[in-house]
Amino acid sequence: MFAIYNNGSVGFRSTADNLYELKNLDAPAEARLKPDDDTLFQDYLDHEKKDKQTEQKNQKAVNAYKKMANLDTSEEVYQVQDIMTKDIIYIDNKASVEQAYEKLKEESVSHIPIVSFGKKIIGIINKKTILNLLIEDIENYQNILNRNLEDLVLKEVITADPTADIRSVCKVMLDFKIDAIPIVNEEDIIVGIVSKTDIIKAVSHLPKLQLWS
Repeated sequence: MFAIYNNGSVGFRSTADNLYELKNLDAPAEARLKPDDDTLFQDYLDHEKKDKQTEQKNQKAVNAYKKMANLDTSEEVYQVQDIMTKDIIYIDNKASVEQAYEKLKEESVSHIPIVSFGKKIIGIINKKTILNLLIEDIENYQNILNRNLEDLVLKEVITADPTADIRSVCKVMLDFKIDAIPIVNEEDIIVGIVSKTDIIKAVSHLPKLQLWS
């Protein structure tokens, strides 16, 4: 399950398929990654069943495809809570833009979730966002740095719930060009974050982890 937050308000909460529909973005073609999907070869098989030898060759092609895709439907499906960073670095929405920048630099992180009272998700900020704010009004840069985060018009943020399939989260991150996704529970409280770094670590430590369905 995914959600879209706009300055703390939930504008969408539904499945990945509905997320793609909302954003008018085509979901990844399942045929190239879907386990046990023989449809890629079906037309070929229908027209080439001339003899037993040909049929055997076709089956070898199907098996080769499955092996190439490195898919095994018997493998465990991981949820995003299994690989997310639980020790979250976040910043209060009453902090200033300058404080957010200092925290990004101090913690050596690329993104910091912005939260309100009770760790409820408001948005997410990075150095690029801060740079864009300064460029828009460079002559008043100090005023911008002194502004509270709650006064900014933040971009909407896509989140996932803790039980989301890690494969769906990976697809959304790739297709929407997202570097990090906050993990938020039903009470809108942030409980973790997943970045590209977390995924790379998971792949290296969990050999059976599948990143696509």
